[in-house]
Amino acid sequence: MSKFKKIPVFKNEDEEREFWANKDSSEFVDWKKSEKVTFSKLKPSTKTISLRLPEFILDELKLIANKRDVPYQSLIKIFLKDRIDQELRKAF
Repeated sequence: MSKFKKIPVFKNEDEEREFWANKDSSEFVDWKKSEKVTFSKLKPSTKTISLRLPEFILDELKLIANKRDVPYQSLIKIFLKDRIDQELRKAF
């Protein structure tokens, strides 16, 4: 007989996310038997947003992106992530 609780069947990802946000996974999973895996083709979830920028900023971003040979939207994500990481390092 297992000492672990049974993981419920979830209706959707939101329900599962809510469940795990409020539960200790060690009650459900034997982490001593876990193995490290890599999900190399897994993409993070994305959400589309609308962002208003002055035209000169967008033009400058496109110029930099062109020099780096990357799409400008990808460059924006890189810049945002770098700055977020900086701010979080300072905050903690």
